[in-house]
Amino acid sequence: MISIFNPIRGIDFLSLLIKLLTAFILGTVIGLERSYHNKPAGFRTHTLVVLGATIAALTGIYLYVGLELPTDVSRIAAGVVTGLGFIGAGTIVVTRKQKVKGLTTAAGLWTSGLIGLAVGAGFYEGAFLGTAMIILVETYFENVRSKIQVAPEFEIALSYYHRNDLDAVLRYCKDNDIAITNLRVTGNKTSDTAIYAALLTLKAQGGQDVQDEAAAAINAMPGIVSAELI
Repeated sequence: MISIFNPIRGIDFLSLLIKLLTAFILGTVIGLERSYHNKPAGFRTHTLVVLGATIAALTGIYLYVGLELPTDVSRIAAGVVTGLGFIGAGTIVVTRKQKVKGLTTAAGLWTSGLIGLAVGAGFYEGAFLGTAMIILVETYFENVRSKIQVAPEFEIALSYYHRNDLDAVLRYCKDNDIAITNLRVTGNKTSDTAIYAALLTLKAQGGQDVQDEAAAAINAMPGIVSAELI
């Protein structure tokens, strides 16, 4: 541990002031990066989360050390972690295209709360290093993620005569490492022939773009009326 922080690890007024100012600065630094990228939770939210967690940690320590009450300090920290989960859940949304957004923001709020707990406990080394790593993940790792080649999802509108024909399509997808991320099946009846319809959302496991090949292969299967890319 760095000895320079030892005089301000306690719960006296100077230590309290320094801890709250440190929480304010670290929360603002993390939040400004989120605001710059126009995320739902900006610098005000992150600053309040870090400050709140710091106050919770300080309160637990004060009850145990200052008032000498039989208080479980870790229980307050556990309550803060649970509460942060509810706050973060409010930033997670599912779009109309069934895409999940806001997970990084939710994780950032959760880890920001833990930074506050570290500051409140006087664990400055962990707080500063943790903040630096959070900023690294939220900035540099965004560029790394954008460079990772990921095969896009594609949809196929399928029409077929028998229910077993759909099983053959599912087997084809499994044998060719194509993941089925969504499947909706409907049934229509025209004259004496039952024609079923299904909408498949697919994604190649290996990252290749195989949508044209998959549509052509499915279209050539017996019992398939049509298989069209959407």
